[in-house]
Amino acid sequence: MTKNILKTLSLSKSVIAVLLTVLFSGCFWEGTDDNVDSYLTMDDSEYPYAGLPRIVIETKDFKQIRDRETEIPAKFQIYDKDGPASDVFDLTVRGRGNSSFKMPKYGLKLEFAEKQNMFGMPANKDWILIANYGDKTHLRNHMIFRLSEWLGARYTPKTQFVELYLNRRYMGLYLFTESIKASKDRVNIPKHDYSFLFEKEDSKKIDDPYVETKKSHSFHVKYPKNPSKESLDLLTDHLDDFEKYLDQGRFHNQDNIDTWLDMNDYLTQYWLQEYSKNEDGRFARSIYMTWEDGDVIHFGPIWDLDLGFGNESQQENKNPEGWFIKKYLWNKSILNDSQNWAQAAEFWNENRSLFKELIDSIPIYVKQIEPAIKNEYKRWPIISNTENWALKDPYDSYDDAIKAMSSWMEKRFKWIEENL
Repeated sequence: MTKNILKTLSLSKSVIAVLLTVLFSGCFWEGTDDNVDSYLTMDDSEYPYAGLPRIVIETKDFKQIRDRETEIPAKFQIYDKDGPASDVFDLTVRGRGNSSFKMPKYGLKLEFAEKQNMFGMPANKDWILIANYGDKTHLRNHMIFRLSEWLGARYTPKTQFVELYLNRRYMGLYLFTESIKASKDRVNIPKHDYSFLFEKEDSKKIDDPYVETKKSHSFHVKYPKNPSKESLDLLTDHLDDFEKYLDQGRFHNQDNIDTWLDMNDYLTQYWLQEYSKNEDGRFARSIYMTWEDGDVIHFGPIWDLDLGFGNESQQENKNPEGWFIKKYLWNKSILNDSQNWAQAAEFWNENRSLFKELIDSIPIYVKQIEPAIKNEYKRWPIISNTENWALKDPYDSYDDAIKAMSSWMEKRFKWIEENL
């Protein structure tokens, strides 16, 4: 009899546990909308609150994100220290990034069913979660966005550090970021068929729609979304004409460069890339521009700088000394001209204090994310790893990674000052 009582008690505990699990699970994929709870599940017992917003995403049926094309229905909620800090929102999620999507910790593209105002940023449907897995400091993208703002770029994506829980698993520290798109509060360009937002892409990976110049440079057209052949031909012809102009050289003996380019926009983007020696910035990919028929080409906004500031994947941009971006393609043609280089030097001299201030600001940014860094490297213990193409340098600690980047930036600033 005693055994039966114990067995019954044990069964009761199991039933109670199951009932409690059901009660507090917050699962949104069963029953009707009338039965939906007001929260998603998040267990932070292993990864405690670190002073940053925590984003909880749950895909329908906990479907895994396996590619960058499939849009998976999901639910989204923001948590703060005390619990849910937002409503639950409907959205779709998919993978994002080129080579970075192949990493164990990957980025996400979010598209909400309705426009949402996130962390004080203007309302929009489209947002990005940048994983920064290949940047052991987790600061490079954030820092270059801040410098872009200080330099007065026409538009710089706004950001917020967050921690992400995906399908009830802790995924780590992310940078929640505005996506680059034609929009009033983002890349604000006229909305018609002869106004373009486009991105230089690597020939190994080209997204439709795109144009290709006679010099085999490919550009993904992000706006218009469904361009006509006439529109694409217009953009292609203009880029061909511009490259022909660059090939002729001797700019001051013919049309002034200002008839083709907004030089302030160009120099802002050039120095962001050159100062950081960003690998992709050598006219490889993630170089954004806008152009409207009858206007000049505008460079920007800045994007994708995790391979800058000494975080090389190739040895060429590892050394803090030497010119890098200046030697490649359009940049080489533009800046080999003495008058254009004089403008570039003047831009640096006028803004040198801002480039130096970025280095001085590093401790502030570290302090913002340091508690979350402990969670990050508990989840992804890779601080000393070198096996990934983007994880070249091993470090004994996060502090060592920060010191290495800061030292590189100090040397880079000094070299530019002495060789301008």
